[in-house]
Amino acid sequence: MEQTEIEREDKGSKGRYVYRANGAEAEVTFSRAGEGLVIIDHTGVPDAFRGQGVGQALVTRAVADFRAEGRKVLPLCPFAAAQFRRHPEWADLLQERSGT
Repeated sequence: MEQTEIEREDKGSKGRYVYRANGAEAEVTFSRAGEGLVIIDHTGVPDAFRGQGVGQALVTRAVADFRAEGRKVLPLCPFAAAQFRRHPEWADLLQERSGT
């Protein structure tokens, strides 16, 4: 799977990264929270894509785009949060939850 196969869709304050193949669709959804913050709130990968690194590729693409845009990321989605823990090189983008 190539990063170029992942499409970004923006709709106002919300958006998603989507990968489609063989009639199936995987996605990472996000919301903008102010000028410099993006919240990754959901990762959905159908069984057809499990074990192929699709979810990781979606999060990686989102992180690359948000870094290029100068945004911080709050990964509320458990899968995205786990990816941030596995990638210490993304720590500069991490927006910690206040009060935790």
